[in-house]
Amino acid sequence: MNDEFQRRADEIIEAGRFIHGKGWAPATSGNFSARLADGRIAITVSGRHKGQLTPDDIMLIDAEGRSLDGKRPSAETLLHTSLYRRYPAVGAVLHPHGPSATLVSRLFRDEVVLEDYELLKALAGISTHESRIAIPIFPNDQNIPRLALRVEEYLELHGDIYGYIIAGHGFYTWGDSVADALRHVEALEFLFDLEIRLHGVKTL
Repeated sequence: MNDEFQRRADEIIEAGRFIHGKGWAPATSGNFSARLADGRIAITVSGRHKGQLTPDDIMLIDAEGRSLDGKRPSAETLLHTSLYRRYPAVGAVLHPHGPSATLVSRLFRDEVVLEDYELLKALAGISTHESRIAIPIFPNDQNIPRLALRVEEYLELHGDIYGYIIAGHGFYTWGDSVADALRHVEALEFLFDLEIRLHGVKTL
């Protein structure tokens, strides 16, 4: 493996420890990836504990999600590769199973709207709290190609977003680098928690 792969793998390992330490990727949940300059993607091997990742738990796939080293990626790999295909500047995709993202999908049906929060400025391109973003919520689906298509259709209709939630499951967010995507994870999980506190644990 080359030096770039090793650097991306190290970043994913560190992100996994941070995310698991926050309680946002319990057990073996979640999957994380980072794109290399040549278009190949470093991604977590299926079923690995995200707080205990080692270099052997990070594998290489091509842009179509095919294994390049014989290891098995997550069943949700298509959700990563479709984001890289749509956003050429994206360098990392993170998918934690945080409790706030999971619970907020029980409170809101189709989307959660985040507005007038100072922390929105942690998201790339937002410079004022006087901002409003919508995070769509998609029904959970074990048919990943169908779920990926649903996300694609939403993006075609609504334009760029900062992330999306899979109901009762977790959320996806991304950034130019692992550090950018990790900042989005931390900000969004915090903002989801505020929405839960604001609206209370009840069905709207």
